Amino acid sequence: MRKKSTANRQVKATNNKSANGFIRIISGQFRGRKLPVKDVQGLRPTTDRIKETVFNWLMQDTRGAAVLDCFAGSGGLGFEALSRFAQRATFFELDKGAALQLKENISTLKLENAVIKQDNSLSLLANNAQNEQFDLVFVDPPFRQNIAEKTCFLLEENNWLTAQALIYVEVESELNSLNIPDNWMLLKEKTAGQVICRLYQREAN
Repeated sequence: MRKKSTANRQVKATNNKSANGFIRIISGQFRGRKLPVKDVQGLRPTTDRIKETVFNWLMQDTRGAAVLDCFAGSGGLGFEALSRFAQRATFFELDKGAALQLKENISTLKLENAVIKQDNSLSLLANNAQNEQFDLVFVDPPFRQNIAEKTCFLLEENNWLTAQALIYVEVESELNSLNIPDNWMLLKEKTAGQVICRLYQREAN
């Protein structure tokens, strides 16, 4: 999980990144598969332990879901969801090298239901989603850049979410408060080391 020292860098790894630069899918149809991770300065991995917790929370909700991984980095969360039979996944990633690696890993897994958009996530979310709503959204941005809160409100305001969408938000543990849309209900919360993990459910207005 986390990242960077520069505000325009949105790369993130979402699993244990070993010295040889791989992430591992922990369950589902691609269980045990290792995928290369682009070596990008400041890239900080999410542990398998946290990812296992998150997908235990989502055990009944991943299959058939339309998924958005807002700050994809290694794509660990999005690939894990696809492995667990999500209907489709869209990856937002700013870094060109990381986006190219995502594309290669999609090809390796022979996925036809994954899309990459290489751009600033906040810029993408500032547009109205129109007919592209998501059931499950991962918000795991760079730490200490005041991005998570902005992302949450853009998701709500610009029609990116289905009526009862689930939103997973991961922030630094020292963040004392996080404002979220009024119609998001906190379902689960866990602090693990330097991170706070929260799962919200949207209630349509």
